[in-house]
Amino acid sequence: MAEVVSPVPGAGRREPGEVGRARGPPVADPGAALSPQGEIIEGCRLPVLRRNQDNEDEWPLAEILSVKDISGRKLFYVHYIDFNKRLDEWVTHERLDLKKIQFPKKEAKTPTKNGLPGSRPGSPEREVRKTLDLFLQPASAQASGKTLPIPVQITLRFNLPKEREAIPGGEPDQPLSSSSCLQPNHRSTKRKVEVVSPATPVPSETAPASVFPQNGSARRAVAAQPGRKRKSNCLGTDEDSQDSSDGIPSAPRMTGSLVSDRSHDDIVTRMKNIECIELGRHRLKPWYFSPYPQELTTLPVLYLCEFCLKYGRSLKCLQRHLTKCDLRHPPGNEIYRKGTISFFEIDGRKNKSYSQNLCLLAKCFLDHKTLYYDTDPFLFYVMTEYDCKGFHIVGYFSKEKESTEDYNVACILTLPPYQRRGYGKLLIEFSYELSKVEGKTGTPEKPLSDLGLLSYRSYWSQTILEILMGLKSESGERPQITINEISEITSIKKEDVISTLQYLNLINYYKGQYILTLSEDIVDGHERAMLKRLLRIDSKCLHFTPKDWSKRGKW
Repeated sequence: MAEVVSPVPGAGRREPGEVGRARGPPVADPGAALSPQGEIIEGCRLPVLRRNQDNEDEWPLAEILSVKDISGRKLFYVHYIDFNKRLDEWVTHERLDLKKIQFPKKEAKTPTKNGLPGSRPGSPEREVRKTLDLFLQPASAQASGKTLPIPVQITLRFNLPKEREAIPGGEPDQPLSSSSCLQPNHRSTKRKVEVVSPATPVPSETAPASVFPQNGSARRAVAAQPGRKRKSNCLGTDEDSQDSSDGIPSAPRMTGSLVSDRSHDDIVTRMKNIECIELGRHRLKPWYFSPYPQELTTLPVLYLCEFCLKYGRSLKCLQRHLTKCDLRHPPGNEIYRKGTISFFEIDGRKNKSYSQNLCLLAKCFLDHKTLYYDTDPFLFYVMTEYDCKGFHIVGYFSKEKESTEDYNVACILTLPPYQRRGYGKLLIEFSYELSKVEGKTGTPEKPLSDLGLLSYRSYWSQTILEILMGLKSESGERPQITINEISEITSIKKEDVISTLQYLNLINYYKGQYILTLSEDIVDGHERAMLKRLLRIDSKCLHFTPKDWSKRGKW
């Protein structure tokens, strides 16, 4: 969510169609064109030398965010255009290609963003990019499938010996019948799932099932049924139903949302302010800005107690603190333990100091969330790994005590030393396990970070495919399931179920019908992924009683 000092593999690579990378070995020329004042200023854009994941030199386009002078030597803080902010860094003059420098345009007025004054100087192509985005938004919205109807009912069919007609006039949640059970030795046969959409304008009478080939196998399609219409924007998008249509979320809700509104984004918060954090036996290199006290930002290393997360200026301060700190695990109640993995539930009102310190640490690795010092509306679930020295923090997620939008996660983070080891999916699985106990369906608060989006997509895909592939027939009847049933079994919100089916490209439209096909590649890929997923939540080890937080007295 891999060593801590290295970016996540693939994080520095560009998406298809990106521009601005200038390959080749341009040499920094001290006599190249500079600003009228004779120096490189903030807002300039130019190619900067960096090493990519393949350990090759490249010259991506970057923007100068800040300039500082240390002992007569200038350093430049650069943001690589179209790269994630966690790759931003301080570079020397030798890594700049001054021959291709672009100076910011002069503006008569202070640039504004969302009607608020901004502190970022204008830079080339910014206005052009905004204009392009405005023109591209309608096309991207159509490409994401927002106007497609919502599938409400699906029926799995395995090895059908005979085609039958769907039952006309059924209820939206009434499953259609099918015959034959799943045979373990029939892996070469593609598995067909019928999706019935009440929003599809089809005739009231259903058509007989049809068979047509795909890559040498047969795919069975069953006609869709008419019904009431649903909102078209509920269907999953290319960003997994993220709230913001233009990439900028709306203002935070006053009920405790941690979404950053970006309207106050300025040069200070765009730059990393902590050089290094020592947490237990790990040293972490922060990815983003975090509002630690100003006097601590000049230190080469910030020292944190790994049990209470209090910060100190030096190693001696930390050692002195450890002689007084009697915590060997996070405060709060331990609600889960299996092997060396434990989860602790922490009330943001009862353990305010720990919760605030946890938010400060998490902000170093989360860019899309803001930090509220009022932690009262939140619960924090901290995952730890136990050894002889105590319970060491691995990651955490937070959730609102009362969520009007069915959010079961506000922020979620696996610390860098523990990433790419399955702990991210374990955190996600635990959040849905709590939702099952509460008897609710849940979804993470949007927008998700790039790594969070990858983790959730992977979890949703594996969970839904596990349900579909585990269906078996009873008494010779065809195996049946609906989208509502998948949502109830997994506690995944229906919109996320539908968006996952679209992301996997399982939903197809053929001759007025919606069909869902599980091919051999999908089945084999899922089985290989599940063999690697060794860490799972055991519901028998969970000791959790949900509370009714609508009564303010329990806060």
